[in-house]
Parts: sequence; C-alpha cells; structure tokens
Amino acid sequence: MSSSEFPCDAAEVVRLPSSLPAATVLLIEPFYGGSHRQLMDFLAADLGQSALLCATPAKKWHWVARVSALHFAQVIPEGHCFRSIFASSVLNLAELMSLRPDLAGCRKILYFHENQLVYPAQEEKERDFQYGYNQILSALVADINVFNSQFNLDSFLENIDKFLAKIPTARPKRSVASEIRPKCRVIYFPLNLPSFRFTPKTSRLRTPDLACKLCNMDETLLTGASTCGRNSSVLGESQISRQQLPLHIVWPHRWEHDKNPDFFVSVLEILRSEDIPFRLSVVGEQFSEVPDSFQHVAFAFGDCLKRLGYLPSKEEYFAVLMDADVVVSTANHEFFGAAMLEAVHFGCYPLAPRRLVYPELYPDQFLYDPSKLSNLVDILRIFCLNPSLVRSSRPHLDVSCFSWPALRQKFLFS
Repeated sequence: MSSSEFPCDAAEVVRLPSSLPAATVLLIEPFYGGSHRQLMDFLAADLGQSALLCATPAKKWHWVARVSALHFAQVIPEGHCFRSIFASSVLNLAELMSLRPDLAGCRKILYFHENQLVYPAQEEKERDFQYGYNQILSALVADINVFNSQFNLDSFLENIDKFLAKIPTARPKRSVASEIRPKCRVIYFPLNLPSFRFTPKTSRLRTPDLACKLCNMDETLLTGASTCGRNSSVLGESQISRQQLPLHIVWPHRWEHDKNPDFFVSVLEILRSEDIPFRLSVVGEQFSEVPDSFQHVAFAFGDCLKRLGYLPSKEEYFAVLMDADVVVSTANHEFFGAAMLEAVHFGCYPLAPRRLVYPELYPDQFLYDPSKLSNLVDILRIFCLNPSLVRSSRPHLDVSCFSWPALRQKFLFS
C-alpha cells in the first residue's frame, strides 16, 4: 500500500493514503497488536488507497477499552469521504458516534475477536461490568456485527439479557439480544499461513485434499534447552533419527489464567512421575504476571525442555511448530484459537478440550474430556510411549480455509 505513516503522539499510529479524499473505508483498531493487528494489516493492504487506518498500540487494554473513543474522535480527519467503518469491539462505537456525528451515516462494521460477557475473570466479583456493557452498546449502534466463531456469537447473544439483568435499576424494558441478533454473522479470523509441505525428513504426511468442515459463509463485507527427555541420549538431535526422539509436545498459548496452565502442568507432572519420556516447548506470549505453575517449569522439566518463553521471530516460532508432534490446549477461554490452527498447519496433532470453540473446529477424535485430568493424561501417555502413532498418521485437517486468500472476499466489499 502506498501510504505515509507517522506517529501523532507516543501512543498512536495513523496510516494515510497518498490522497485522503480517496479513502472511503475507515479502519479503527484501539489494540493494534497480535491478531487485531494482523486483521487490520490484511484489510489495509488489500484496500490500499481506499482505506485509512487509525490505531493505537496493544498496550493498557483496560484503558483503551474505556477511553479510546475520545482519542479517535480527535484523530480521525473531519474532511473525509468515508462510506464504511470497520473496527474491533475494543472500541466503544456508541461513544465515537456521539462524539463524531459526521461518521454516523457510515456503514458500521464491528469485529468481535472476543466478547466480554463470558470472558473468564479469576473471580466473578472482579468482572468489570463496563467492558461488557460497552460491547453491547457498540453492537446496538453497529450495522453489522461480525464474530470470529459461532461459539463467540452464540455466547454473546445468549448472555446479553442475563448480563443486563444485573443492573439494579432502569433496566432495558425489552430484549436487547433480539435487537442485535439480526445484525450478527460469523467470519472466521484469517490466518497468515506460509506455504508448507511435509517432506520425508519430517516423516509426516500431508493430506490437503481433505478439507475441514468449515468456512461455508459467503457474506461479503469490505472490498532453549534441547535435550530429549529423562531417558534419552544427550547427543544433539541432529545426530539422532527423528523416529528415535521422544514425542515433542508444544503449548503455544498466552501464559495467563484463562488458558488454564495449571491443568497442563499437572498433566505433565503425572507423566513425569511415571518416567515417561517427552520433549516440551512452551512458547506462548508471557506478561508481567506469570502463573505460579509456570514459575517452576524450567526447574521441574529442564532436561526435556526444547524451548521456554515467547518467540518474537515468526520463523523461530514456525520452526518449533514444524518440529513438534502434538499441540495441546487446556483453555478455559477460547473464541477461535489461532495458535492451535497454526500448529495443525505445520502438522501437529491437536488435543483440545471438548468445550468452547473447539467442537466447532475439530472432529471429536481430537477432543478430550476437560472434566477429567486422567483423560488427557491417558491420551498423551499412549502417544509418548508410541510416537509413531502420531508421526505416521497426520490429522486429516486442512486449515487453508482459514487463510486470508480463502477469507478475503468475505471481508472486502465494493
């Protein structure tokens, strides 16, 4: 995209087309990082001169969710020809429209990467009512509400009226969910999937002709250490046949309580107590507060750790996924699960809880009972003792239907 990019202040990025009057689409992202950034970058690159992107960095989520509307009201140019607005649900769209009535006539599209009505708080009393309320108001103002999964959409609509029932006085007199429902649809989040095919060196088979049971919507919106386990050789892995190496388990999720790391570590500790060999990579993004269960991972599993910690380089991250055999989720919260699908793209066998978005994305053979720790332990025990079960029979899942080329027409409009 031919554009100029400049910081209007220390916490703002605005990308302008070379001729502002040419911009008919306004892209707004208050949390410009991770998946939020990826989607906006896809749209901005495809729309080119037709789009203006206004964004603030992915910092202080709780603050930008509250106050970003005022910031964008001052940043968005007044002399414009916008016909459409595409924003993430972090933005309080209702506030922005009241502050900038000149934008009210635009077609307003809101994308929900998550919804705050069912986002798990560590304690219910810690849940901030305002975040969910802001999303409800924004959904009322939007012309189209797009969700990254059916689970996300359903959990939002099903909880709106119950959520608003917490209001002690002046409650809505009619169902708000009924007003929002007709404006809702699902378009899966687009992944950035590099070209990849399994080779004999990795001892894996790819079956791209077997498509996953997804992507049937046609709406159009916008034109570390590297030893091999307790019982394995300490020789470098390059000197050992892949088939001789212990199973490589990867956990590529954020190190936060909603991803349920305690459950995952408990499973590993049981396998460890049985002297079952495995290799481990824990490579999700970490923040200032690290869950207690991960505080001792390096100490407890040091001799089987391949990688521990966030990998900012996509090349390094993809290399870990390419080497891994099994990818595990233990999440208590997941509205889409991009990391799991990326791992599947690189040939990992997925193991996910039978809840949240996962039954929507994966056949039952890849799901375990999250109410029983022993269920995941039993599956991993079998795979650890017989790695060839995973390596010789890859999952019949083609995730290319989640790629931007496959989904772009659902987002782009003329």
